[in-house]
Amino acid sequence: MSKSTWLAHVSEDGRQQTVLEHLQGTARRSASHAGNFGAEEQGELAGRAHDLGKYTAAFQRRLLDQGPKVDHSTAGAVECMKRGQPFAAFAVAGHHGGLPDGGGRGDGPGAGTFWSRINRAMAGGLEDYGAWQSELSLPDAARPEYAVRDKLEGMFFTRMLFSCLVDADYTDTGQFMNGSGRDAAGTDSIDELWARLQAHIAGWFPPKGALNARRCAILETCIREGKRRAPDLYTLTVPTGGGKTVSSLAFGLVQAKEWGLKRVVYVVPYTSIIEQTAQTFREILGDDNVLEHHSGISFDLEADEASTPQTERFTRASETWDVPVVVTTAVQFFESLFSNRPSQARKLHNLAKSVLIFDEAQMLPLPCLRPCVWAITQLVRHYGACAVLCTATQPALDPIVRSFAPELSQEELCPMADADWEAFRRVTFRRAGRLDRDALAAQLQAHTQVLCIVNTRKAAREVFNRLEGEGNFHLSTLMYPAHRRAVLNEVRRRLREGQTCRVVSTSLIEAGVDVDFPALYREEAGLDSMLQAAGRCNREGRRAPEESVVVLFQGEGRPPRLFETAIDAGRMVLDRFADIASREAVRSYFEILRDLKGRDAQDIYGILPLMESEFFPFRTVAERFHLIDSPTVTVYIPEGEGVGLVERLRGGEGGRNLYRSLGQYGVSVYESDLQALDRAGAVRRLEDGSYVLAKLEAYSRDTGLALDVSGGEAQFI
Repeated sequence: MSKSTWLAHVSEDGRQQTVLEHLQGTARRSASHAGNFGAEEQGELAGRAHDLGKYTAAFQRRLLDQGPKVDHSTAGAVECMKRGQPFAAFAVAGHHGGLPDGGGRGDGPGAGTFWSRINRAMAGGLEDYGAWQSELSLPDAARPEYAVRDKLEGMFFTRMLFSCLVDADYTDTGQFMNGSGRDAAGTDSIDELWARLQAHIAGWFPPKGALNARRCAILETCIREGKRRAPDLYTLTVPTGGGKTVSSLAFGLVQAKEWGLKRVVYVVPYTSIIEQTAQTFREILGDDNVLEHHSGISFDLEADEASTPQTERFTRASETWDVPVVVTTAVQFFESLFSNRPSQARKLHNLAKSVLIFDEAQMLPLPCLRPCVWAITQLVRHYGACAVLCTATQPALDPIVRSFAPELSQEELCPMADADWEAFRRVTFRRAGRLDRDALAAQLQAHTQVLCIVNTRKAAREVFNRLEGEGNFHLSTLMYPAHRRAVLNEVRRRLREGQTCRVVSTSLIEAGVDVDFPALYREEAGLDSMLQAAGRCNREGRRAPEESVVVLFQGEGRPPRLFETAIDAGRMVLDRFADIASREAVRSYFEILRDLKGRDAQDIYGILPLMESEFFPFRTVAERFHLIDSPTVTVYIPEGEGVGLVERLRGGEGGRNLYRSLGQYGVSVYESDLQALDRAGAVRRLEDGSYVLAKLEAYSRDTGLALDVSGGEAQFI
């Protein structure tokens, strides 16, 4: 074949992109991405090698005549391995189907591992692709010493290189297919965002009142430290009500501005609170500069042979995080870091030279604590990131961090004297022992305004159903977000106007939700949860702490298995400390929680030992690592504006904007609950795999989706 006929892509309007053009364009972008962590040569190598397998007659037939699929990734991986470049070889091998397990050097063709593919190719299992040598060469590329020396760090480096390649490949392909000649833009600079934040907070000074004065002092400290301190690992411990959301954003923006970092990634613990945080940031910085990314917005790039203009447009922002401010969940963040899939890994290189703020860092799940902390230290040590563990109740992570990266500072950005800390105390705690649901409901009924937080959705529904009269509300994740938001708006109105307002909720309300109740009941839980819940009582300090009582009680039945360890540690602190809000009590709690079940309980899936014992087990790690033990499926509820959105989905429409809007009408359920709903005919599966509620009687305006449905009727029990 002549040079001009080696094609990589053909667009719908007949334009042709040669393999050489695609490899050069991908290599340029991949090198630029990898340059952010000092690996420009590795990025260029991976980009040049990734599609060498397209220099075959079989691939050309596939492209022009719609023939069978062709393995066009292994050839480039072989060429990288011949040059002693395993990191680039893995990235190339996985750039469409995902990073494989390494396996062993003796693996046969059927093993499905990296080595099985290399061995098959070396034994003559690939069609001749040697024509590439007449068109381009592969560069020599220095390998980072840390990645060569340490197996775990080598595996992390490979993921980051893989991210550079995947993003570069899909971007170059997408721009050719849609005829665009330049990369996407359209967001403001960090300098412009900093100016917007300054304009937003200008009216806070001079502060009015003692509490606001302390909040402004915390904000000023965060700004000062952001300018002064080089990127590192820091803690930010601010009492509930201290304004840490805006203060931490201010630190992130000024840190990026002063030290040349590219973005702020704000990681929150729950999907249920991401919207409020993202909306706050959008109001300050503008809609186009803030990406809200969670499980409701995801696309599978590897499912397609190539990007199209439509998929590129819908996926770019959510898949690349190439925006100034990203608000995401811990599940999205960490499962992306341990995934082997191109769609999840594409964004990872944009964590380099970024400010990573982990809001409510104490909520990092204990079963994955060590792998999560290890990943954070990797980003700070080798990829130019600044990380902030931001919380009102700082966890005792110091020993874990020291075991991975003793050189990181872990300095507190805003050290506070005891007197300043005490100024934020607004409640008094009282233990009430065991309360069954009848007794609990009776006590709540005696209050005009009260919030009760329990540990399960079932308990929330049953306690709520025992309340009588008007002004009673229920909140749980069985209600779709737009429904919860409407309830919260009504709750806030009633609180402001002094009307009857009794709310029974799961823990979704205790972090990041701005409500202010005069009295609060909290089922015994982890100390961090109990203290966070207390932040919803007397939030603005308008009443004396003695008049704002938080009642801690034991509920009916056994606690959820997921919460057992935290509840046990919380009860130990309740027994030992008269003042559970003291910093000594908080530190003791996290030390107990960290050590209660030993080191193995901090990595129950054995992620770190697996990576140490095997050769780059990417696929196995991805299958094992789950921040949430039981994955959920979203059921869309056709109510209100959701009716029209669901109809658009039924009609075959897709895209990020539609799914983002649908997320406001989605309820996440476990697989077993979905199966029960399906057996009862209460849900319907659409062609795109989405589930829609088919029987609206299974959704209550009071308590949300009923999971126990039988005989075609919803049973609210």
